[in-house]
Amino acid sequence: MAQDIDSFAAVASKSAAAHYGLGVLAANIEDEPNNTTRFVVLSTQEAAPSGNDKTSLVMSTRNVPGAIHGLLTPLATNRVSMTRLESRPSRTGLWEYVFFLDMEGHQNDEHVARALKEMKQLAAFLKVLGSYPVAVQ
Repeated sequence: MAQDIDSFAAVASKSAAAHYGLGVLAANIEDEPNNTTRFVVLSTQEAAPSGNDKTSLVMSTRNVPGAIHGLLTPLATNRVSMTRLESRPSRTGLWEYVFFLDMEGHQNDEHVARALKEMKQLAAFLKVLGSYPVAVQ
């Protein structure tokens, strides 16, 4: 099925626009001069395991001592490596946070699925954002 090219947009460098013959709608949109940007592709289709994947999720926990430690313990017990953890204010209350986490492996891999199941039982909220092949550097 052909896709209408006018229904797509990207945040990218001027050199990427030139390489792909695209127009620049806005330049220099960063708010920090030394920033780095993480790009994602959103899709309604689930990516199949490639053998070299990452899984991203967002979660929250109760604001009690040791809560995040307990929430991350299933990663260690199932031998899943966490590659990134970021906290952001949840906007639901003072000192309430959501955590964005990346881990090695696909959500359908047995050890990752086990860790996610255990984490879901411990978390106040947990949503798997998706699994995807690791970018080639």
